[in-house]
Amino acid sequence: MNIFRLTGDLSHLAAIIILLLKIWKSRSCAGISGKSQILFAIVFTARYLDLLTSFVSLYNTSMKVIYIGCAYATVYLIYAKFRATYDGNHDSFRVEFLVVPVGGLAVLINHTFSPLEILWTFSIYLESVAILPQLFMISKTGEAETITTHYLFCLGMYRALYLFNWVWRFYFEGFFDLIAIVAGLVQTVLYCDFFYLYVTKVLKGKKLSLPA
Repeated sequence: MNIFRLTGDLSHLAAIIILLLKIWKSRSCAGISGKSQILFAIVFTARYLDLLTSFVSLYNTSMKVIYIGCAYATVYLIYAKFRATYDGNHDSFRVEFLVVPVGGLAVLINHTFSPLEILWTFSIYLESVAILPQLFMISKTGEAETITTHYLFCLGMYRALYLFNWVWRFYFEGFFDLIAIVAGLVQTVLYCDFFYLYVTKVLKGKKLSLPA
């Protein structure tokens, strides 16, 4: 554990909490992509199946359980409890164009050709693009609520901090995971435009919008 991984985990947790509180307090999931949340639920399920086979630490297990639980809670709020507020017309990204290629890539490029390893690799690849339906939705509507942008910013910071975590682990532990690093870079790049708009608009009290 190092400071970059810890702050990355906390940023990730903050993003999840911000999203859940936004939906619960407003009693609405307007502006939130249900498809992105389904993808994140798939990511955590595939990645943390090792909960059934191994124990690393109480912290590790607790975070895994929290991520899985919150992911499915978010999906439930969007598609069940507050379904009437869900904007399915704008949440129209074809997720099969992400899941199928990512699944094929995970089978072809992985560390070890075993079920759990392929599922872990699949989750890493899928997480790198899981935010695309949300960004696509913002692009279609032309704007995003401030609280939604805070969620996206924390999510992007989590990924950026994890890149520093990989650098730290390489220099101080000799650990190098090319799959995780490349996927993390892809995910961080996807957030670059958003980071720019967040700093230049949201932090100045303006509403964020993406080109339609």
